[in-house]
Amino acid sequence: MQSVVITGASTGIGWATAKLLLDKGFGVFGSVRKEADAIRLKGEFGANFAPLLFDVTDEAAVLSAAREVRAALGGQTLAGLVNNAGIAVPGPVLELSADEFRRQLDVNVVGPIIATQAFGPLLGADPLLKGPKGRIVMISSVAGKNGNPLTPAYSASKHAIEGLSESLRREMMLFGIDVIIVAPGAVKTPIWSKAEEVDFSSYKNSPFFPALERIRKFMLQLGENGLPPETIAERIFEALTSRSPKVRYQITPDPMRHLITGFLPKRTVDRIIAKRLGLVPPV
Repeated sequence: MQSVVITGASTGIGWATAKLLLDKGFGVFGSVRKEADAIRLKGEFGANFAPLLFDVTDEAAVLSAAREVRAALGGQTLAGLVNNAGIAVPGPVLELSADEFRRQLDVNVVGPIIATQAFGPLLGADPLLKGPKGRIVMISSVAGKNGNPLTPAYSASKHAIEGLSESLRREMMLFGIDVIIVAPGAVKTPIWSKAEEVDFSSYKNSPFFPALERIRKFMLQLGENGLPPETIAERIFEALTSRSPKVRYQITPDPMRHLITGFLPKRTVDRIIAKRLGLVPPV
């Protein structure tokens, strides 16, 4: 049985991907941060699912989990690593604290680096393992190619993932291990529905406050009207199993809008977004 490691498997894209892979006959190791989620997922998914308890920013815990997976594989290679775990930290560049920026980058960028270093040898970089070479799927975002206002830390983290993946893909050619980006647009996941819980009170006297309230509503709409996580899971499955996978899969609920804005001059797009969010100077 081929096996895959998925980080951030408790909800959303990670959960949907675990379910699809299990249905397709894979064994799945899924990372969660809470013991309660580990118990819940084991009950939901059954014998071919093994929870891994770690936060992606905890290097010691991730390395421990990698040793656990290595033992379970019994000398065989891992078929895939899906670097999915992530968060979204809103706030304008001028006022978002450096600590919050670090938290965003630690989870969304350093976390995948830690996971890749820990599980990469199991994909076939370790010559002692037997079996076909595995693949790495990096979950980016349409924000990896665009910079949205008031979510600069998130956009920066996904731009970093795009560059990291490009470099990594070329490095891993040495071992025959492919690296594929999956870049969703809006998806119905808790990462957006949690926007209602974000405390913007510290920005109450900020000139950005009205726009932050608008972006909160926009994020909630993304959570309601985005693509189902199962759609992203299907592209991840394709990235892991296709004979000739694309380098990058972009999936959005409104591809035409992204196509149009991709061709418009940047200054025009700036004005459209600024007007929508109220980020225009007073006359």
